Amino acid sequence: MIEAELKARVHSPEAVMRNLEDRATARVEVYQDTYYDRPDQSLDAADKELRVRTVHGIGHTRTLLTFKGAAVDTESGSKPEHETYVEDSGAAHAILRGLGYVPVIAFEKRCRNYEFEARDRRMLATFVRVPEIDGTFLEVETLVDESGVTAALADVRAVLVELGIGQDDLTRETYTDAVIAQRGA
Repeated sequence: MIEAELKARVHSPEAVMRNLEDRATARVEVYQDTYYDRPDQSLDAADKELRVRTVHGIGHTRTLLTFKGAAVDTESGSKPEHETYVEDSGAAHAILRGLGYVPVIAFEKRCRNYEFEARDRRMLATFVRVPEIDGTFLEVETLVDESGVTAALADVRAVLVELGIGQDDLTRETYTDAVIAQRGA
């Protein structure tokens, strides 16, 4: 499946949050993300990602292993995504290191997730704050097959407009790049 997603900088978080809370109840979570790469076969150079994410929520912790393929839409950066739950996060990290992958960056994301139906699609809107980066971000996504990316992105754009997010607010900036720049690495 393709994660048809757009990300924006949010200038009025409280207003957007109120609008989202009319649609769904927030799920507050903290993500601990570690991105891996191989020096001899760079995933980053191929526009791919390999991540272990541990999610801490109220009363639960879960870990996901995620691989994202190269972008299928250059404007949005939407990518194929393959994700699975991992029972033992330490073992997942050890397996990746054992296969020659090295952690290239790890950081925290503080998220408020809203799941709702819009335009006959299941949508996920996530408010994101990364302590190392200034600003608040909003990601809106839906999962589709490759042939449906253009239509899905049009629906995501429409939802963003309904939430008060304009075209000029959209960004392709990645959290990983922003954190690396902030750390001066």
